[in-house]
Amino acid sequence: MSTGSTGSLSTSEGFALGGLAACIAVSATNGLEVLKTRMQLDGELASSRDARKYKSVAEAFTKTWQGEGIRGLYRGLGAAYAYQMCLNGCRLGLYEPFRRTTNKVLGHRPDEQLAFANVFSGALSGVAGAVCGTPLFLVKARMQAFNPVHPVGPQYGYKSTLDGLRTIARQDGFGFQGLLRGVDAAALRTAMGSSVQLPAYGVAKRQLAKWGVTDGPLLYILASSFSGACVLVAMQPTDTTLTRMYSQSANAIGADGKPRGLLYTGPIDCLIKTARVEGIAGLYKGSLAHFLRIAPHTVITLSMFDQLSNWYQRTKT
Repeated sequence: MSTGSTGSLSTSEGFALGGLAACIAVSATNGLEVLKTRMQLDGELASSRDARKYKSVAEAFTKTWQGEGIRGLYRGLGAAYAYQMCLNGCRLGLYEPFRRTTNKVLGHRPDEQLAFANVFSGALSGVAGAVCGTPLFLVKARMQAFNPVHPVGPQYGYKSTLDGLRTIARQDGFGFQGLLRGVDAAALRTAMGSSVQLPAYGVAKRQLAKWGVTDGPLLYILASSFSGACVLVAMQPTDTTLTRMYSQSANAIGADGKPRGLLYTGPIDCLIKTARVEGIAGLYKGSLAHFLRIAPHTVITLSMFDQLSNWYQRTKT
């Protein structure tokens, strides 16, 4: 992300500041992530809307709040913090090194803004973060989906992030059926989002500056909101696929208390089955909750990363 000051950060500094910025953001948006996850699993592979427990974001919020209170909205927060450190630490910390290296390989100056280099570096840094954080996202998704009052999809009663990691490793192992389940879907999802998020943010900032918007909160909010909207359109189908891939397990127990088993052989199979049974709308389940989450999350993450980077630069001089 070219923001004018982050280019001189080392990779480790960018990783730490990027992860911290994302943790600040997730503190404010975890509840919406919970709602989005539950709506994506609601009525899974059911063509009728009557099979759904949540007809809207408002209903999902009301049932969660009435049944579980604040605890329900903050399920999986510890796993979310750890995941954000991995994902955005890599995504924000590695973006500039990847972008500058790509520029050099293409024969351009490191500080030159090239559309291809920006998109490629955004996708590559996102994939690195997704692979690193896959076990944590797996536990986070399952903890957020757990609902003792209005259960949807498979239910996993993990006591903590560590308990979730241990249980998955013991039952399913460390490989692609266990802790690395859905890593291919995670890489696809994050590549789609990252390839759009950081370049869109940079383009929006530069364009807004040309239109006379001065550097400050308004610039960050407008640029981040535009970036978040672009991410949502590009990423939502793969996000739904990822949630469902993470949710399934040979050891899964359904909302009815009975063994559920596996529904999909892989992310592409999940994508096809969802579209065939539920239509394109099925791939965009939870979109409003996702946007309500991703817009402030993107605003807070990117603006805090800018502010933390600027503050850190000043402390070093």
